[in-house]
Amino acid sequence: MTNGRTFHTGILLAAQTAFLVVAVRKDGYHLDPAWLSWWYVACWLLFAAAVCSLRKVPVRHAVALVLAGGIAVAATGLAAPPRTSTDSYRYAWDGRVQAAGISPYDHAPADPELTRLRDSWLFPTGAACAHPDRAWIPAPAGHTHCTRINRPQVHTIYPSVAETYFLLVHALAPDGARHKPLQIGGALLSLSVTAALLLVLRRRGIVRWAAYWAWCPAVPVEAVNNAHADVLGVLLAVVALGVVARRRITGGALLGAAVATKLLPALVLPGALSGVRRVRDAAAVLLPAAAVVAVVYLPYELLSKGSVFGYLGGYVKEEGYDDTPSSSNRYALLRLVLPDSWVLPAVAVGMLAVVWHVLRHGDRERPWAGALLVTGTAFLLLTPGYSWYALLLVALVALDGRWEWLGIAMAGAATYVTGRAFDDWRTVGTTAYAIAAAAVLTGWALRRTRWTPTRGKRKSASPIPLDSAGHEA
Repeated sequence: MTNGRTFHTGILLAAQTAFLVVAVRKDGYHLDPAWLSWWYVACWLLFAAAVCSLRKVPVRHAVALVLAGGIAVAATGLAAPPRTSTDSYRYAWDGRVQAAGISPYDHAPADPELTRLRDSWLFPTGAACAHPDRAWIPAPAGHTHCTRINRPQVHTIYPSVAETYFLLVHALAPDGARHKPLQIGGALLSLSVTAALLLVLRRRGIVRWAAYWAWCPAVPVEAVNNAHADVLGVLLAVVALGVVARRRITGGALLGAAVATKLLPALVLPGALSGVRRVRDAAAVLLPAAAVVAVVYLPYELLSKGSVFGYLGGYVKEEGYDDTPSSSNRYALLRLVLPDSWVLPAVAVGMLAVVWHVLRHGDRERPWAGALLVTGTAFLLLTPGYSWYALLLVALVALDGRWEWLGIAMAGAATYVTGRAFDDWRTVGTTAYAIAAAAVLTGWALRRTRWTPTRGKRKSASPIPLDSAGHEA
C-alpha cells in the first residue's frame, strides 16, 4: 500500500511535468493566451492533486519525492526560450554592460553610446523585428532596428545584489549561450530554495510542505523559463527566516541582501520582528539589514554618474502605485468598495494594522507566519499584475503550510495571461483576486475551528505526529 501511494504521487508529478513542458514550449502568451490559460489550469490541478497525494506518502519517501519532483518540475522551464516575459534580456544586457566597466544605472539600452556592445541576439534588425515582444529603437533612415529588451529608453530598475548576480552569470556564461545561463541559474536557485525549505521544515517534522514550492507551476514558469531574479531574493529571504529567531544579526544581514535583490522581500521584515519586545532585539535585525543594503550599493554609487534607483520612480507611476492614471489595475479590490480618493489611505491603514498585529502578536519561533500574513495582505491590497511577484508568497506558503494563500499566485497568472484573452482584462484580474481573497478568508475560518480553547494555539502549530509507518497521525 505504501509503495502504491508513492507510485500514485509519482504518476501525478509525471503528468504535471508533461503538461508544463507543453505549456512552456508553445508561445501561447502571444499566439493563444486562452489556450495557455487552460493549460495552466490543468498544471495547477495536477499540482494540487500531487500535493494531496503526498500526504499519504511515508516521510522517508516524501523527501526523495519532493527533491526528485522539484528537479523534474524545474527542468521543464528549460524547454524553451523565455515565453511570457522579456525581463531576462535586460538582465543579460546589464551583465554585459557591467563587464565592459560601465554602470548599468548610467545608460538606457537604446543609448547610442553603447552601440558597440550590441549584438544580433539582443538587438535584431529587419524581419526579425516583427515579433510582438520586440521594442523599436532609433535607426538610420531605411533601416529597421529593435531590441528584445523591454523599455529600452529607460535606465535599469534592478537593485545592486541583482546586478551583481547578472554580472556573475555573464562572467560564467560561454560566448553565444544567449538565454540559457540565466535560465540555468534560475533552476539552480529554485532547487536551492527547495533544499533550504527542506532543512527548515525537517526540524519541524513537516517536510511535505516543501512541495508547495518545489512542485508549484509558478516556479518553472517564472523562476526558470523567464529566469526572474526574484528567485534569488526568495532564497535569501527563506534562509533568513530560518535562522533569524536564533541568530538575529545573521538573519538581518540576509534579509538586507534579499531586499537589495528585489525590493519586495522588505515585506517579510515585520515577520522577522515577530514578538520582539526590546529595542535592541529589533536593532539586531534592522541594523545589519540596513548595513548590508548600504554596503552592496556603495560600489555602484561610486561607479555611477546617475541615480542608482534607476527607473524605479517611473515604474511606480507607470504601474499606478502612486494612484495616477495608468494602464494597470492597481488596488482593484479596494476600488470595488471605496472611492478612488480613499484607496491609498486605506492601503496605508490596512498595512499598518497588519504590521502592528504581527509585531505585537506574532510568534517569534515562526517568523514566516507573520511574513506570509503581511506579504499576502499586500498582494490583496495592491493586486499586482505580474505573476512572478508571487514567487516570494509561494515560498512563504511552503514555510507556513497555509495553502489557501496560493490562490494569490494563481490570481497573478490570471491577470497577466488570461486577461490578454478578453477585451475587459481588468474584470478578469479583479475577479481572480476576489476569488483569491475569498479562499484566504475561507481558509482562515476553517482554521479557526481547529484552535484549542484552553491553550489558544492551533493544533498544527507543533510538528505533525506520525504513526509507526511514517504517516501523519
